[in-house]
Amino acid sequence: MKLNSCFKTLLIAAALTLPITALAAPAPIVIKFSHVVAQHTPKGQAADYFKKIAEERTKGRVKIEVYPNSQLYKDKEEMEALQLGAVQMLAPSLAKFAPLGVKEFEVFDLPYIFDNYQELHKVTQGPVGAKLLAKLEAKGIHGLAYWDNGFKVMSANKPLKMPADFKGQKMRIQSSKVLDAQMRSVGANPQVMAFSEVYQALQTGVVDGTENPPSNLYTQKMHEVQKYVTLSDHGYLGYAVIVNKKFWAGLPADIRTILEGAMKDATIYANDIAKKDNEEALAAVKKSGKSQFITLTPQERTAWKKAMDKAHKDNIGRIGSDLVQEVYKATGYSPN
Repeated sequence: MKLNSCFKTLLIAAALTLPITALAAPAPIVIKFSHVVAQHTPKGQAADYFKKIAEERTKGRVKIEVYPNSQLYKDKEEMEALQLGAVQMLAPSLAKFAPLGVKEFEVFDLPYIFDNYQELHKVTQGPVGAKLLAKLEAKGIHGLAYWDNGFKVMSANKPLKMPADFKGQKMRIQSSKVLDAQMRSVGANPQVMAFSEVYQALQTGVVDGTENPPSNLYTQKMHEVQKYVTLSDHGYLGYAVIVNKKFWAGLPADIRTILEGAMKDATIYANDIAKKDNEEALAAVKKSGKSQFITLTPQERTAWKKAMDKAHKDNIGRIGSDLVQEVYKATGYSPN
């Protein structure tokens, strides 16, 4: 009888502990996704959309923590943080890869190389884009996708209509030999500076002007300290969504597959909203009355392109002649 009582007690204890064990789920896999722009920019919105669908599709097995606006790291710090594993995911602008030693990405900085999104996507969504992402593997980085931001405008406190108008202007750029050459080709003095520092630098006159897609210009309030915006569409700003290679390889295969699918859908979303957001940002800047818009005439645009062709000639050897010619072929670009 005593044995039966003990046995019953054990059965009851086991029954009571079963639900607790069954309900105890493993801790979710945390992916810290850091970026340097505002949450309501195309990149910021796309990062949030990726978080939403990734968490839904993995049913809570993955938690995406998005840190916008340089909350964790500035431009120059985030790549090292990724390589060290302090964050798992970034979406840096394509110009950030040359300082890392993959200078081929500077092909995207060449002025006037893309006339529209159709030409651009022939590269980013084709074999050339895939080949470039593969070059990151040697740096401990795995490339997932390209996200558009948009085509850049020039801003300054003086009208920029012809190349001569740039003479002596201190223009903020990202760290890129091509962008340095682009500014020097029109007589400007390029100044490399972290994105998070640009507004104050413009406000205090440390730099005179800069280049950005309209969404960045507006969300960072740069238009409030820039009297003129030239609708030049002279260059492209895009991003590569990247992850720490070791972290990515260590994920369960089924989780990795789900995340790849979520990233594919987030990329479609990102590229769909980029054009719309930039158009809305331009409208908002115009409505603010803070900046005066300048639209280049065909003759002025030709003069910009002709002057900036020097940036192509000076950097073909650096980027790689074969790669540049592949992009020229895809886009139909013809140097002057």
